[in-house]
Amino acid sequence: MTAERIDLPQGTLDLLILKTLALEPQHGWAVSERIQQISSDVLRIQQGSLYPALHRLERRGWIKARWAVSENNRRAKYYELTKTGQAQLEAEEKAWRKLAAAVSQVLETA
Repeated sequence: MTAERIDLPQGTLDLLILKTLALEPQHGWAVSERIQQISSDVLRIQQGSLYPALHRLERRGWIKARWAVSENNRRAKYYELTKTGQAQLEAEEKAWRKLAAAVSQVLETA
């Protein structure tokens, strides 16, 4: 059985990436795989969306990158959260939870 494809609302990918990197530094493919795994295969991040998002977060100073050898002995760029990124993650999580609660409230009562 395949999971139904769901499009992410604007800005959600950044939140998911920041949350995933809060656990530990990871290379891009691992970030994508982790999001897919945690979401029970519902969220599949395509490379065409993932890498531009990682570069955007790096430009904003929310993550930083370094080159290292991956678990399969290949050179990979590893991303990790910065202090600014941690603060941004906390702000975005709070906003997301507030939005989700408001949407749930409308769906349950309207």
